[in-house]
Amino acid sequence: MNSAFPSLPTDRPVRVGVLVLDDTNLLSLAAAVDPMRAANRFAGRRVFDWTYLTMTGSPARITAGFDIPGAAVGTVPVPDLLMLVASFSLDRQDTPALHRELRRMARGRAVIVAVDGAGWLLASAGLLDGQAATTHWEDLDRFAARFPRVETVRDRFRVSGRMLTTGGASPCLDMMLALIRHHAGADVAARVAGVFIYDPVHAGDAPQRLVPTLALSRRAPIVARAIAEMEAGLDAPVTMDQLSAQLGVSRRLLEQKFRATLGQSPHGYWLGLRLAEAQRLARDTDMAVQDIALACGFSSHAAFGRAFKAAYGTSVRDIRRLRGNWP
Repeated sequence: MNSAFPSLPTDRPVRVGVLVLDDTNLLSLAAAVDPMRAANRFAGRRVFDWTYLTMTGSPARITAGFDIPGAAVGTVPVPDLLMLVASFSLDRQDTPALHRELRRMARGRAVIVAVDGAGWLLASAGLLDGQAATTHWEDLDRFAARFPRVETVRDRFRVSGRMLTTGGASPCLDMMLALIRHHAGADVAARVAGVFIYDPVHAGDAPQRLVPTLALSRRAPIVARAIAEMEAGLDAPVTMDQLSAQLGVSRRLLEQKFRATLGQSPHGYWLGLRLAEAQRLARDTDMAVQDIALACGFSSHAAFGRAFKAAYGTSVRDIRRLRGNWP
């Protein structure tokens, strides 16, 4: 359960520092910043006043291929609100210098928002110990294993005292709309959501999903429920008979619904989901191939290798040889 949003100044614009790290996703950055611009517009006053920051004062190169200039974070006073925006290359950017700046901000009573993968960096700095936090769904399991003192939750966003964590671009927009509603009023927040033509998920406690299934849950609720079970059991897949029993339907009906809705069998869909996660782990982590196989529900290294090669035409090792060219 989210705690109440922390208070921010109401007698002047909220001073915001937007700390952008290299390899940040542009959509996550926009989800953090553009709602503030729109809030200022619809409130008819400067509710938020933000400054871009980088670690060294040199521009941050984001994944869209251009630079975000900013002042060196170590040279600025502690703002009311610090937004730490980070997506990829987290291990490389998880430095003592960053930890020092984050702790300085925390000591100065800044409200700190971690956008996308930035929750990992807050946790590494020790600022989430004893608190609940989330991060992008791709990293939740590793996050929980790496930071046992943090209560890892699958929420879209989580407010824990003065620390706010989000699970990516769309959850960041949910969080920003909730923050605007708390600080500037429901009317301003509604107008901000309207200008983006965005229907927010108001509850930050709503879970992140590997596969967005909101529309599917209305059109084919059995399929949506089956996908939710599959996501929860990537490392320990059950038989289709077992899955059907869990859902309270026959295997024949489950297969009919999958083919009518998604054009494939539930077994084929589940295999694809597991292999997609294996591809992500191969690309974004240094996990051993055997560990990737186990994490994705393959008890046999050889069977995993064959399935992966059939799906992607390459091997985990080949992907890793090429990934130096990727963000």
